[in-house]
Amino acid sequence: MKNSAHFPQLFLRLALGIGFILPVMDRFGWLGAPGNPTVGWGNWSIFLDYTNSLMPFLSRPFANIMAIIATAGELVFGVLLIIGYKIRLAAIGSFLLALMFALSMLIFANYRAPFNYSVFVVSASSLLLATTPDYKWAIEANNR
Repeated sequence: MKNSAHFPQLFLRLALGIGFILPVMDRFGWLGAPGNPTVGWGNWSIFLDYTNSLMPFLSRPFANIMAIIATAGELVFGVLLIIGYKIRLAAIGSFLLALMFALSMLIFANYRAPFNYSVFVVSASSLLLATTPDYKWAIEANNR
């Protein structure tokens, strides 16, 4: 039996991509209103408050800019991973973004937060995907 990682890398790409896009949708209230049991934020304002709590060393306006950058990154990385374009670059970007988020949670939320929400797992998974030698079922067919 030939050992192939084609399906696992596709599954990982889709899981990571969807995992980045759903929180973005939540921030814009597209998954429901604040307070609903399946909603984390429910609107942009609540997300900004949370972002500011993870970056108390920044002024509120600058932390708000970081929230915009993080949201744009999550959206771009999520779409790229799902459609299979610039996968390695998207995986490296998502690794760095998730790692920064996990470290901020670890330091400024509490030590369990990044583990409860598996943010280190997302970061490590993205790094693993970046090291995958080839990507089947992708717009780009890159083989090293």
